[in-house]
Amino acid sequence: MSTSAAEHWDTVYGTKATDEVSWFQRQPMTSQRLLTSVSSPSGAVIDVGAGASTLVDTLLDTGWSDVTVLDVSAKALALVRGRVSGRVSDRVSDRPHDLLREPSGSASFVVADVLSWQPERTYDAWHDRAVFHFLVLPEQRDQYVATASRAVRSGGVLILGTFAADGPTQCSGLPTARYDADGLAAAFGPGFSLEHSEREEHRTPGGAVQPFTWAVLRRT
Repeated sequence: MSTSAAEHWDTVYGTKATDEVSWFQRQPMTSQRLLTSVSSPSGAVIDVGAGASTLVDTLLDTGWSDVTVLDVSAKALALVRGRVSGRVSDRVSDRPHDLLREPSGSASFVVADVLSWQPERTYDAWHDRAVFHFLVLPEQRDQYVATASRAVRSGGVLILGTFAADGPTQCSGLPTARYDADGLAAAFGPGFSLEHSEREEHRTPGGAVQPFTWAVLRRT
């Protein structure tokens, strides 16, 4: 990902309604369930590559007190800030790596490419639905794993949703990688160990079925 990645995703979120994109979920039920099963609402969670997902809304509504939302698209994060404006700062910035935080600290927004982002703190839980599978080059995957290793505290968790082995080979005009649970465990080992995996069949707004592999990996 790069400056062109920001341009690509800003175009997507600037030209399509939130509920028109193929990855749209009205309720992020799998994400919420997995986060709740392995982490506490009092812990710090980061949603990486969140786009315009409603996960931050759901977490705040259910008592999570320290939520960070990161995406390369300033337009996507502006949509999320607009939805949760009653809880978070309504300041808007499109400067890379800018951090916007509510005075109470309940939520913050980071406009950044995860491959160049430098985390300044650690998190109890890292969540990523449908970012890692866009990293088709080995050096991109290595950089992602290195960043996650720095950002997730020892004993913390990484919750990852990617296209399954029989999933799509491209999305939003971009090529994708596909994984089973063993493939994800290998990509993140030895710094993370696989604790749980499952399959989800996501139905897009257009009616297509996209198989996902979900993995919960524990920071060792």
